[in-house]
Amino acid sequence: MEVIPAIDLIDGRCVRLYQGDYAQTEVFNDNPVEVARQWVDQGATRLHLVDLDGAKSGKPENWLAIAAIAKAVDIPIEVGGGLRDRARVTDLFSLGVRYAILGTAAIENPELVSDLASEFPGQIIVGIDARDGKVATRGWLETSEVEAIALAQQMEQRGAAAVIYTDIQRDGTLQGPNIAAMRAMAEAVSMPVIASGGVGALRDLLSLLALESQGVTGVIVGRALYTGDVSLKEAVRAVGNGRWQDVPPSLGDSAFA
Repeated sequence: MEVIPAIDLIDGRCVRLYQGDYAQTEVFNDNPVEVARQWVDQGATRLHLVDLDGAKSGKPENWLAIAAIAKAVDIPIEVGGGLRDRARVTDLFSLGVRYAILGTAAIENPELVSDLASEFPGQIIVGIDARDGKVATRGWLETSEVEAIALAQQMEQRGAAAVIYTDIQRDGTLQGPNIAAMRAMAEAVSMPVIASGGVGALRDLLSLLALESQGVTGVIVGRALYTGDVSLKEAVRAVGNGRWQDVPPSLGDSAFA
């Protein structure tokens, strides 16, 4: 299972939110490039970047920071936040970013997912952020009536390479991931599921590792890395760090069933 450090960006700085609330923002570092290099040095094989300003405004706002990180590291980067048309996605790829994460666009313009997945096979990930199983959009400021699992199944049919599933109510809390929700999502789709939200200790990663054979092939870790509750080096040693494209389907829950 791949452990993926998160770098959330507001005004060019590395921050974390609590339960997706912009009013509860904590700045961890003014230099996100420094943070990215730190995670690479500690064993990261992929970075998860979110332009939180862009998620709210609908257009990329932290372009300079994203470009600087892409130039500074030599591992794959996935980026989400404000990607709601083809031009933004192609511009992102021109920076050297490997994966584009579409969230709001998946609901408001699902044809865009189909078109981009066809044009950039294996590079389009759908980000599904949910409250009580319902999809939130526009930087988590609005909650739709769309069921998270139904949206994931639709996006799989449209060619999405993977889904990042975030439980907003767990995000930034360090209270542990919503294992039941992650299991339900993994069982509902055949594409890889990347878990996000709530990881606060190494035991949480081991709990998710038990779902690897069901399709949970990666986990995004944010606040716990910045507070020191989780060591990236220890996490990589504990659960491995195979990229989701390379995870054999036979591996998974045998050790932690």
